[in-house]
Amino acid sequence: MLLSAPAGPSGPPGPPGPAERVLPLRRPGRWVAGVVVLVLVSQAAHGLITNPFYQWDRFAYWFTRPVILEGLLITLQVAAYSAVLGLAGGVLLALGRLSGSPVLRSVSWTYIWLLRSVPLIVVLLFLYNLSALYPTLSIGVPFGPAFLTFDESRLATDMVVAVVGLSLSEAAYAAEIVRAGVLSVDQGQHEAAAALGLPKRYQFARIVFPQALRSIVPSYVNQLIGLLKATSLVFYVSLLDLFGSVQSLGSTYPGDVVPLLLVATVWYVILTSLVSVVQYYVERHYARGALRTPTPTPLQRARTGLRDLRIRYRKETAR
Repeated sequence: MLLSAPAGPSGPPGPPGPAERVLPLRRPGRWVAGVVVLVLVSQAAHGLITNPFYQWDRFAYWFTRPVILEGLLITLQVAAYSAVLGLAGGVLLALGRLSGSPVLRSVSWTYIWLLRSVPLIVVLLFLYNLSALYPTLSIGVPFGPAFLTFDESRLATDMVVAVVGLSLSEAAYAAEIVRAGVLSVDQGQHEAAAALGLPKRYQFARIVFPQALRSIVPSYVNQLIGLLKATSLVFYVSLLDLFGSVQSLGSTYPGDVVPLLLVATVWYVILTSLVSVVQYYVERHYARGALRTPTPTPLQRARTGLRDLRIRYRKETAR
């Protein structure tokens, strides 16, 4: 930034004086902290690369093995099914909590309170042993005759138990996200929708819910990262997902436990990073209605930084 010298206190204003350059404030503490952090990060990276205990050659061998990729595919399937079913259940539970019926409010609150209080691993193990409590499942008149009867042990496969368990738990958390999103809509929008004389379901579907998505979607995408990591628990219901495959191979090849754990770590980091990228662009999309200027993407920030550096370099070389 360049400033012009002020005019004298008296007399006619003369020609502008030479421009004075404003020097940026020196921040030595920031430079010292940056150097210390770089040294520590370099030390950690050096130990990670040079320590033979990590066995990076075995890591490269296992990283794309078919058994690992099959476990990765099961992880993605469980996460995708649970995300869809959990969100659908969360919407129903949120509507129940916002309902004027005291029965629906009480039941929805109790479900959310209970499922958020019980650890996910307990829910999965309980469902896995459900056949001991209910050997058969039936469809019919409540407290009356049954029209269709199912063998629970055949119906509840390992995949079904994993998806149902994760969906039940995910619905409890999704319900609070959806409810918070609906409550974030301005009360005037509710009143305006009611003034139009639309039925309640149209008011919610056409006016309230689209505005609530601005708060719901970013929060739920963030919740998906936790769901993706929670899929590692399905190993305890005999489903060989990514972590289950690594655990099984580690028992067969005890000398490759660390490389196999690194394989699982890197794959989980890749998956959560992809979800984080999606979350960033979803947040940016839904922030367009609230911000006058959309947040620049990392690529736009890099271009702006390079342009500023180029302008600064030209100014320095022109002197």
